[in-house]
Order: sequence, then C-alpha cells, then structure tokens
Amino acid sequence: MKLCSLRVEHLRQFRQPLQVRDLGPGINVFTGPNESGKSTLVRAIRAAFFERHKSNSVDDLQPWGDSSAAPSVQLEFDWQGARWKLSKSFLKHKRCDLDIAGQRLNGDEAEEKLAELLGYQLPGRGASKAEHWGIPGLLWIEQGCGQDIREPLGYASGYLKSVLGASLGEVASSAGDEIIAQVERQRAVLLTATGRPTGDYADIQRRYIDTEAQLREADAAIATYRQQVDRLGELRRQQEEDAPRPWEAYRQQALQARERLAEVRGWQQAQQQEEKDLQHCTGNQRLCREQLASFARQQEDLALRAAELKKAEQALGDRQAQRSAIEARQVAAQAAYHQADETLKLARRHARRAALAGELAQADRELSGLDDKLNQARTLQAELLGWQGQLQANPLDAAALKRLRAQSQRLGELEIAQQAVATRLQFELLPAQHIRLGEEDLVGQGQRLLLEPVDINIPGTGRLRIQPGGEDIADLARRRQAAQDGFAALLGEFRVDSLAQAEERAEQRRALQEDIRRGELQLGHSAPKGVDELHNQQALLRQRRQAIEQELAGLPEPDANTIDAATAELALEQAREQLKNAEQAASRYETEHSLALQAVHNAQAEWQRLQDSVQAPGRQQQEKEIADRLIDLQAREGTLRRSMDLRRQQIEAANPDILDQDIKRFSGTADALEDAARRRALELAGLQSKLEALGANDLEERRAELARQFEYMGRRRGELDQRAAALQLLLDLLRAKRQALTRRIQAPLQRHLNHYLQLLFPQARLSVNEDLLPQQLVRAIDGHEEHGDFDALSFGAREQMGLISRLAYADLLKEAGRPTLIILDDALVHSDPPRLAQMKRILFDAAQRHQILLFTCHPDNWRDLGVAPISMQSLQAAD
Repeated sequence: MKLCSLRVEHLRQFRQPLQVRDLGPGINVFTGPNESGKSTLVRAIRAAFFERHKSNSVDDLQPWGDSSAAPSVQLEFDWQGARWKLSKSFLKHKRCDLDIAGQRLNGDEAEEKLAELLGYQLPGRGASKAEHWGIPGLLWIEQGCGQDIREPLGYASGYLKSVLGASLGEVASSAGDEIIAQVERQRAVLLTATGRPTGDYADIQRRYIDTEAQLREADAAIATYRQQVDRLGELRRQQEEDAPRPWEAYRQQALQARERLAEVRGWQQAQQQEEKDLQHCTGNQRLCREQLASFARQQEDLALRAAELKKAEQALGDRQAQRSAIEARQVAAQAAYHQADETLKLARRHARRAALAGELAQADRELSGLDDKLNQARTLQAELLGWQGQLQANPLDAAALKRLRAQSQRLGELEIAQQAVATRLQFELLPAQHIRLGEEDLVGQGQRLLLEPVDINIPGTGRLRIQPGGEDIADLARRRQAAQDGFAALLGEFRVDSLAQAEERAEQRRALQEDIRRGELQLGHSAPKGVDELHNQQALLRQRRQAIEQELAGLPEPDANTIDAATAELALEQAREQLKNAEQAASRYETEHSLALQAVHNAQAEWQRLQDSVQAPGRQQQEKEIADRLIDLQAREGTLRRSMDLRRQQIEAANPDILDQDIKRFSGTADALEDAARRRALELAGLQSKLEALGANDLEERRAELARQFEYMGRRRGELDQRAAALQLLLDLLRAKRQALTRRIQAPLQRHLNHYLQLLFPQARLSVNEDLLPQQLVRAIDGHEEHGDFDALSFGAREQMGLISRLAYADLLKEAGRPTLIILDDALVHSDPPRLAQMKRILFDAAQRHQILLFTCHPDNWRDLGVAPISMQSLQAAD
C-alpha cells in the first residue's frame, strides 16, 4: 500500500485547505516545530479510516473556536495496481465516498470495505478507540507511545495470527487442547492457578493441621497434669516445713540490729555538730589572718600610691603643653573645608544647569511625540465614532441573518411541497385552437400547476371547473402565505428588499465591526489609556517644561574658573578628611587630657585614703586584739580535732553500714519466708482444684480418639497429594507439547525480528510469547550473555524494541499479501546518538518494503535518511 496524497480542510488548525502531494514509496519525513500541524495530519489519517462519517463524537476535528465547520479529509493510495480515492467529511456535512479504479462505494459500505482491507473495526457508536484500531493501531505509532506494544498488539493479535495460517485459538480447540482443558478442570478441583490447595484438598489439609494441633494440645495437657501432680506433693512437703514459722526468728534479729543502729546514729549526729564547730573555728582563723595581712598590704600600697601620684602629675603637664598646636591645626582645617564646600555648591549648580538643559531638550522631543500621538488618536476616535454610527444604523447581525435564512428556507420548502401536491394540467391543442384557463389563453402544448380552484372555458363547448387537491393543498397554501408574510415582515424589520440584500448588509456590518475592532486596536496602541490621558500627559509635560525654564533662569552661568562637580567633590572630600583628622586629634587630646587630669585626682584620693587609714586612732590596738584571738582559735581547733578522732574510731568500730544491711537482710528474709508460705498455700489450693477438673476430662481417652482421626486424615491427605501431583505433572507435559507447536507457528515472525535485531545488536535474539508479544532480549555483553525481560529494559530500549517488533509484523503482513503503512509520530526521541544511528539503518532497510511516514520536530536527527524532508511551513505557504 502506497499513500500518494492527502488533503485536509476545516480540520483543527488547518482552516484553509492543506494538501500533501507526491508521497514517496519509502521514507517520507515531515518536519516542523511544535504546534505546526504534524500531529494534526496524523489525526486526519486516523479519522479518515477509523471514524464513522456519521459520528457526532469527533468535535476535536473542528477548528478551534469554530463549531460550524465541517472537517474533511481526502486521500489517495495505490494497492494491487489500483488507485483508491477516499473522501470523507464529518459533522455538518456527513459524507463518505470511496472510488476504487472507477468502482464507487458510499457511506457505511465504503467504510466497511476499508476496515476489511486494513484489518481494523469500526465503532458501533461514538468515537473510535484503541480497541477498534487493529493492524493500523499497531503500525501507526502515536507520539510518546512507541514503547507501549502490549495493548495495541492485543487488539491486533487475532489478525496477525490469521496471517500466520494457524492461530493459537485453533490449537486450543484441537483434541489435544481439549485434554489440556479437562486436566486443568480436574486440577482446578484440587489446586488453584497458583498451585495452592482448594476445595476438599484444602479442607483435608486444614483438618489434618487442626487435628495435629489438637493432638499436640492433648499431649501437652497430659504432661501438664502429671507435672501438677508432682508439684502438689512437693507443695505439701514444703507446707509441713512452714509449721514452726521460721520467719519470726529473723524478725527478732532485725529488731536488735535496728536498736544498735539507732545508738550509732546518735554518735554520728554529735560528730556532725563538732565538724560544724571546727569549720566555724577554722573560718574565724582565716578571717583573722586576712585582717592582719590587710594591715600589712596597706603600708605597701601607701608607698606605691605616692609614686603613681607623682607620675600622673608629670603626664598632665606634658598634655597641657600640646594644646596650642592642636587648636591651630583644627582652625586651619575648618577654614579649608568651608572653602571647598562653597566651591562644590557652585559646581553642583552649574551641573544642575547642564542637566536641566538636557531635560528641556528631552521634554521638547517628548512633547513633539505626544502632539503626533494625540492628533493620530483624535483622528482614529473620529473614524470610530463614524463607524459606530453606521453600525447602529445597520441592525443586520449574524443572528438576524440566520433568522432571515431560516424563514427563506422554510418558504422555499413550502413552495416545493405545494408544487409536489399541486394538480398538474398538461395540454396539447390543435393548431388555431385555444382554451381559456382563468384569465389566461392557452394555445399549442404545455403544462400548468393548479394550486387553487380555476375555470377552463372551451370555445364552442362550455366550461370546466377544476378543484385541485383537498385540505392538504389548502393548508399548504395558508402555511406558505404565513411564511411569506413572516419573511416580508422580517425584510421590513431589517429594512431590506431581499435575502441577497440582507446578506450584503450583514457583510457590511461584519466589515464595519472588523474596521471598528481594528480601529480600537490602533487607538489602544496610540492611546492605551485614552485620548484624555494623552491630553493630560501633554499638559503635564508642558508644565514640567515651564518649571525647567524657571529653574534655569535662577542658576548662574559658568565662567572660566568653573570646575566640574567631581573635582569639587574630590577637593571637598580631601578637606573633610583633613578636618576629620584634625577633629579626631583634638578629640584625642581632650580625652587624653581629661584622663590625665582624672588620673591625678584618683591618685591623690587613693594616697589620701590610705594615709588616713594607716594613721587612724586605735589601729595598733586592733592589730593586737586580732592576734590574741587567733591564738585562742588555734587552741580550740586542737581540742575539737582530738574529740572527733576518738568518736570516729568508736563509730567505725560499730560499723553502721553493716548494721543497716543486717536490718534489710533479716527483714527481707522474714518477709520472703512468710510470703512464700502464703503463696504455697494459695498454689496448693488452686492446684487441687485444677487436678480435680483435669481428672474429670478423660484426657487419655480423648487423646486416643484424636490419634485415630489424625491417622485417617493423613492417609486421605497422602491420596490427594499424589492425585494433585499427578495432574500437575500431566498438565506440565501437555503444555510443553503445545509450546513446542507454538514455537513452530512463531517461526516466520521470529525470522523477521532477528533480521532487524542483527542491525542493532549482532548475535542478539528477541523471543516472543504465544501472543506474539516481545518477551526477552538476549545479547552478548563483554563476552557474556545477558538476558533482559522486555518490561525491565530502559524506556529508550523498549521504544527501540517496540519499533523493531512493529516492522517485523509489517514484513509478515506484506509476505501474506496484506497492505502496510507505517506512521511514526516523533518516535525514538529517547534514543542516544549511537543507538539512533543504528535505528536509522533499520528504518532505511524497512523502507525498501514499506512506505513510512515519519513526523518529527527534530529535523537534524533525521537529515541522513537519504530523503528530502517535507517542511510543514512550506506546505502551509504553498496552499
């Protein structure tokens, strides 16, 4: 099959006709950027074949925003030496025509013929879907779907298998497969599809496991019963040992240890009190020593403060000698700064004058531009007012014209209906003879339509009265007269004489509306915010110009001594830096002078304070009293330490920690013995009750019954295990035989797959399953075979394998004498450059046997295919 030409009109973005001619028998590459119409052409081809011409579910074919359009597609292709011409239109004008070398088919008959030829189905109602597309759905790859092959192959597999000459359905219906079905049914009684037990088999498995668990529980219960009997005897023996109440002796020993510990705690409290007295004594000694050391330090500090006072007075004299030089430097820097500041102000005024002159020139230019825009906007505004007045005078819009057309069409239909039921009077008179029909003389031969009663006068004979039709003709006449009155009323309402004049007036209104829209756009461009806003801008700009002229008049003219503002600013910055340095020096001097003066005052005050303290009355007496007190405190410390040593030895000999442990040990032992006796009594009572209950349950008899049931279920389970295993083995053998037959059926397809695959991966194999779906890719990498499932391959690799599979299917169809056409919409976009180069070799090889339409927005990737690309822009420009 070779597609020769394609023409679309009123289809999506192609409102005007677009035609593709002279398509080649091999690869045809269509290039263009996104939104240039490539996918629209693909959709047009799909619609021509897949969509019923009567379908109301193809609104997506209409141009955007135009619900009144009737999309149409015409294409021509050659098949078996004949030229096939298909013309199909949708929605508003539903039609399908097929010309096969002069043989014409129309409507459903034409569509069924195409579906039978290409191997697809037409939808019963609604839009066509993937499940209807069959072989074309497999060979025509939509954008972004190259890697998806499972679903389209599922819809085309029946057709492909029929091409092979035998299908898996025929194999399954043979006697061998009937046996497989019987074995599967018998196996299904025992096992699920995943091999898990079901039905009686699952029930006996469950019962076997439950009985085994019950048997284990019975054994455990018997063992527990025996253990509890032994435990009861042990508890009774221990209860006899508890009769003397041994825990009371341990409680008496704990009481004695507690009394001894209380005595030792009294010694510890006395020891803690003497420790506090010792700390107080040593603290007072430390305070006395610190006071005596303070008196000694005051004498040393007095000599040090006298030296510091002399040094501070000398530093103050040195600072006061520097005052005059620092003040002179600051005055000179201030004068230089003021002079530089005045110079800069003058330079800035001159610079401002120059800037204002530039602003004045810019304002003149802007004012001239605003004048032009304002004049243009006023002219456009006047034209718009005129057009809008004409538009108001012409009420014939599209809705009114539609009403007129509808009324005219209704009037025409009534006239046709009236003529169809009118009485026809045919006459053929002899020469020189005539008759009179109403007010008309009839001679010769002719025909008249009679719509109402009329008299026929025959000279020399008499008069005939003809009453045409009946109630229908009269009703039609009344309806026609009402329609004619309504049409005349509409003509009068819209102030026109005919439908043609109304259409002319409607076209004039549409042209006026277009002029108004274009004028509004131009006015919006010239005056986005309106003519008044332009006028306000003009007034504001004139005010700004006047303000600039006034400011210029107040600024001085530059002279020969004028310097630029940058130079003046640099001079001012230097003067400011010098003034800043002088001020910082003066500030540092004042700070240092103040600090020196403060140092003299502080040194004088410190020396005087120490002098007064050293010469204070009673100073020597205070020192003597502190020394005597220190001696007394040292004697007190010795007494306390000897007392504490003796008591510490006494406490250590008593060992209070061991006494505390004895209390805990004896008390815990008594509590534990008493608690154990109490718990043994409770356990003994409970155990006696349990043993009485267990002894009444006949554990041994129940265990024997469970053992008999377990043995029976084990035998039954073994029988079903053997049957399930046998059925599974038989089913596996039968399926293996059928798979061998399937592989022989798949051989032609495998041969085509291997042919293409060698161009991509030498020595590689791509296996297919019984549904002809790619299953596993086997290839050599670094000397080792690598096995990869199709679904586990990368996105790009799956896309490449999907295309290779489709080309193999196409070869299979061609060998079987079936038509093929391959459409690739932006395919292989996920292939890396080396892999893409190999895929192009594969496509070029396939193009020797099939026509391929390749649509792409990456023309650089496909320039080495040996064909000239067809540019979408050139197609649109040509049409």
